[in-house]
Amino acid sequence: MGPGGSQEASFDLRASVHAGAYHVTCDAVIIGSVDAAFTLIRRRGVTDTTLAQWVKHWEPLPGGTYEAQPYEADETAPAIDWQAGDQLVFRYAAMNTTTPDAFIPNGDGPFSHGRIPSIALPP
Repeated sequence: MGPGGSQEASFDLRASVHAGAYHVTCDAVIIGSVDAAFTLIRRRGVTDTTLAQWVKHWEPLPGGTYEAQPYEADETAPAIDWQAGDQLVFRYAAMNTTTPDAFIPNGDGPFSHGRIPSIALPP
């Protein structure tokens, strides 16, 4: 994902979620200097409610190495009082870069020496 780009993954919720820390793992291959903005959202119909939002600065590995860089974060969010049709959305966006595909979430898992992105809900 490059300048001004964003992508999201949505998941159908099946029950309410407690308030607390969401453990986000999002190892990524970094091609150019970039700030990645992450947002956790509750989507209800056409209404999005931001649960948590944060930014991380990334620099590429030296020597043009195409390997994932590890990243984990615990982000506190309020409880979700579930209704049928609710979704949890993970959105990420690239900012402050001129490099196309500066931020690439690691979809290759161990093949690029990283982990597949995942989110663990609060207990």
